[in-house]
Amino acid sequence: MIAIRPVSDLRNKYTEIENLVTQNHQPVFLTKNGYGTMVVLSIDQYSALTDKIEMKLDEADAFAKSTDVRYGAKEVFDRARVRIGK
Repeated sequence: MIAIRPVSDLRNKYTEIENLVTQNHQPVFLTKNGYGTMVVLSIDQYSALTDKIEMKLDEADAFAKSTDVRYGAKEVFDRARVRIGK
């Protein structure tokens, strides 16, 4: 079940929010004045979302150091569109 809470709960019910995030392994969506403002994740959840991206960026940096080949923005985005099928 999606946990949607008012942002005031972050201050007033921090322990509940922390338990949802760390023990139940689910993100908590926070709202302010009825509109979504942020999402609270555990460090493990955040890492699961970003580790592969960080690894790929590190690979790209290493490749860039090993070659003088550079691509312009248009070519990069054109190649990306082809790879994702758009």
